[in-house]
Amino acid sequence: MSDTRDAYVEKMKAKLDEWNADIAKLEAQAKQKEADARVSYQDQLETLKNQRNAAEEKLEKMRKGGSEAWNDLKEGLERAADSLGEALRSAQSRFR
Repeated sequence: MSDTRDAYVEKMKAKLDEWNADIAKLEAQAKQKEADARVSYQDQLETLKNQRNAAEEKLEKMRKGGSEAWNDLKEGLERAADSLGEALRSAQSRFR
């Protein structure tokens, strides 16, 4: 794996770790809410987790994939990461 690809994978892994921590915080907040609000938060959290899992799968494919697939995998991972980041920011604003 090239140094550039290694660095990119590490950068994205760190970002996913950060998002995992943010999702954990939102889960803790959801547990403190009233029952009706908790259901809504749980639905949003499930969506975030699904998006996070998709991004993690793409990262793992990138890490294991050959150099010929690097650009395609990178583009897909960036789209997944952007989508997850946006959904997380949206959920954080609604959880306040």
